Amino acid sequence: MNKVMPLQLMDRNYKSAIDILNSRRRLKRPSIAPGSNLPGLSRIPDAKGKPDLKGTPSIVGMRQWLHQIGHSVCVSLSNLDNFTDREKTAEIDSLNIIHVAGTKGKGSTCAFIESFLRAFGKRTGFPQKTGLYTSPHLIFPEERIRIDFQPIARDLFAKYFFEVWDALSRDGNSSRALPRYLQLIALVSFHAFIKEGVEAAIFETHHGGEYDATNVIDHPVTTVITPLGMDHVKQLGPNIENIAWHKAGIFKRGSPALSSPQEASAAEILRNRAFEKGVEVHFVENDPCLPADALQLKPDVQRMNCSVALAAVRRFLHEKAPKDAATLSSLDILQGIGQFSWPGRFQLLVEGPFKWFLDGAHNEMSVSKAAEWFIESSDGQRAPPTRILIFSQVSEQRDAAIVLERLATALNTVHIHHVIFTLYDPQQDFDSPTGEGKPHFCGRIR
Repeated sequence: MNKVMPLQLMDRNYKSAIDILNSRRRLKRPSIAPGSNLPGLSRIPDAKGKPDLKGTPSIVGMRQWLHQIGHSVCVSLSNLDNFTDREKTAEIDSLNIIHVAGTKGKGSTCAFIESFLRAFGKRTGFPQKTGLYTSPHLIFPEERIRIDFQPIARDLFAKYFFEVWDALSRDGNSSRALPRYLQLIALVSFHAFIKEGVEAAIFETHHGGEYDATNVIDHPVTTVITPLGMDHVKQLGPNIENIAWHKAGIFKRGSPALSSPQEASAAEILRNRAFEKGVEVHFVENDPCLPADALQLKPDVQRMNCSVALAAVRRFLHEKAPKDAATLSSLDILQGIGQFSWPGRFQLLVEGPFKWFLDGAHNEMSVSKAAEWFIESSDGQRAPPTRILIFSQVSEQRDAAIVLERLATALNTVHIHHVIFTLYDPQQDFDSPTGEGKPHFCGRIR
């Protein structure tokens, strides 16, 4: 069995950190047969009450690894021998975390939450620093870890990465005993936020909840569920009830639980899971105080995401903000919306005569919304535009043909003049901060 030794001779820079991080990618997600005996694994009832266990729980090992890097979580007070240990157990809680799960709109909701908190902090002094952890990244891995919305600097990413990696590999652990890609970068985010003195952090789950690597957060200030749908069914499925069960795993006793409106069967599961945790889930509606004409709130799904974010921030401030300034002002709300940005989601870029409508939709549900947004945004032009669709789907979890079929159906009311399909080249160089990698065009349909 291979041993992993501390990398004393390797350049401890950003590139080396990314090389190690990429080496920890899981080649294929294994499935677990019903009855598998893994730590922390319970039986997940499907719609018929039968167990349905899918995917290796990525939460396994996270508590031990956090302990190894000096950030213990949820340790019984009876086991604490000194004040230093008590301080360590409070480090994760000191981040004041809002934990967000869901199928659609997680990233946008997290970005709205961060923007409102940052606006409030500028006026009141709390929080002085925000942290935002999201997945996946758009171009560069460090985009997953943001402080005051800015991706963590590459030198800091490397510094905190190697502090984590050295602590985990110090005893010559085998590679199997070390975290995989998502586990590792989540550990780096916890470590970076603590070291940087973040006072409010938003954590997006990867693609689950109950067994997600981020679910070592035992005392979130607030938990949030965004719209649910059929995605990651190989790990979470096979039906919406199973998916809702997994997502609701982030609910914690003593922490307010919020959710976007859900279909009836999913909402029932969320209520039941909340009851099990001793909390009540509140379903959020569109907030009437939001400005009617803000471009950041278009299409309508963004208005809903913003409403949920606003509800989460209000709950958060009620719990954590100084009592003399515990509410968002109308100016905070307008500033939070005005400075909101989430690249790759309903993003419009204008370059001379060209308008780029960019969206990272990757499943049938989201791609339909992206198409609706494109049609609505491009229909109002004076002269009929030339529309070019550039499409790529890179996933072992989803059928690209089904996603493309749904996109074609959604776009059937407008004329698409050209279609370009692109391939993902794993050797493509995106290391340049200017993103000078070239697209690979594999076909064109007129």
